[in-house]
Amino acid sequence: MIGGRRPLCDIGQIGGLDQRGDSAHSIAMTGQEHDFSHLDRAGRATAGLARSPRLAVMLTIGAGILFAWFILAATAIRGAESRLAGGAPGDALLKDLPRLPLPDFLDRFFALCLAPAPLAGTASVQALALVLMWFLMAVAAMLPSAAPMIRTYCEIADTARIKSEPVVHPLVLVAGYLATWLTASAAFAALTLAVYGLAASGQVLDPVVGLAGAAALAIAGLYQFSGLKQACLKKCRNPFSILFANWSAKSGRIFRLGMEQGVWCLGCCWALMLVMFAVGAMNIFWMALIGLFTVIEKQATGRVASRVAGAILLVWAAALLLVSA
Repeated sequence: MIGGRRPLCDIGQIGGLDQRGDSAHSIAMTGQEHDFSHLDRAGRATAGLARSPRLAVMLTIGAGILFAWFILAATAIRGAESRLAGGAPGDALLKDLPRLPLPDFLDRFFALCLAPAPLAGTASVQALALVLMWFLMAVAAMLPSAAPMIRTYCEIADTARIKSEPVVHPLVLVAGYLATWLTASAAFAALTLAVYGLAASGQVLDPVVGLAGAAALAIAGLYQFSGLKQACLKKCRNPFSILFANWSAKSGRIFRLGMEQGVWCLGCCWALMLVMFAVGAMNIFWMALIGLFTVIEKQATGRVASRVAGAILLVWAAALLLVSA
């Protein structure tokens, strides 16, 4: 029994329905109850998405990721234009890109993110802007690595739906996952204001140099070798067992399940996000690299990827420390 209810199906059936399930599904799909032939093309498409929302969920997530990258790229271009020569890595390329036409409120958002910290009289507004900035970074760089977990939930949900079991929409799980990263974004925003407030020079998104930059890289590098990192990574690599064991037809429980998955992801990646302080918090090139690495690390097996990344970060930290001495 799962949560006081009978199990959805045997574990071996998830991810690939047996012949009886396929037959039942065919009957259900061709039955009068699910006959949408009387609808126009748009109506049939909408009914199909409502009956099996996996495609709609993936399209929604994809659109959210693309939107986040669009906003971050526009911010990075404006940041590169406002910095002097020798700023963050990749500024020379970004300066040659055209400015994207955006609404005034987004320009105000960019100004708050790019201004020196702290801004007199508007610290709370700037803090909210930085929370949003870090959250967009999490959506852009971390949400793609959660796609396998979300797809696994959709597969279990499809199996439950065919068996006429009640199912919570997958976007509830995604909302819980993002809620964890929103909380983490607030912590990263507070750290950003603290670090650049102590520095009292430059822009909020400029790279942190010297001891602070070396410390960020060293922490990120050492964490790659830790047992906690591997424990969280193991949870992220095997979402099926967690999702199946904690299956529920209650939205609140699925939301908390999404938050728990977000915690495991945060446990894997929080230290890597510190690298953004050393390269510039809005360096989209490093952001893309970190996002790609998290996808590879979660799909790979063993500790090779984690240890290689950790070694690179430690060598980088030592080199930065020597140059700054």
